[in-house]
Amino acid sequence: MRQKWMLIPAAAVALCLSGAPSGVAAEEEQSEEQKVELTEAQQKELAEIHSSILEKRKTLIDKYTEFGVVPEEKREKMKEQLDEGYAKLEERQFIPPHPHHWKKENDD
Repeated sequence: MRQKWMLIPAAAVALCLSGAPSGVAAEEEQSEEQKVELTEAQQKELAEIHSSILEKRKTLIDKYTEFGVVPEEKREKMKEQLDEGYAKLEERQFIPPHPHHWKKENDD
C-alpha cells in the first residue's frame, strides 16, 4: 500500500518535467513569424485573392438579405466589418497576425 502512495508524487514530477514546451521556444517561433516580408508581386497576388473573397462574401450577405435571413440594417454592418478587416490586412501588407495578436487588438 505504501508503494502506491509513493508512485503518485513520482508520476506528478515526471509529468511536470516532460510536458510543456519552454517559453524560449515560443518566443523564437513568434520572432520568426514577424521577420516575414512579402514582395510587391506577392502582396498584389494576395490582394487579388482577398478582394475576390470579399466580393463573394458580400454577395452571400446580399443573398441572405434577399431570402429574409439577414435584415437590411445588419447587412450594412456586416459589409462594413468585412471592409474594415480588409483594410487591416492591407495595413499589415496581407500578413495575418499571430493568433495571440488578435486578442491584443480586440482588447484595445
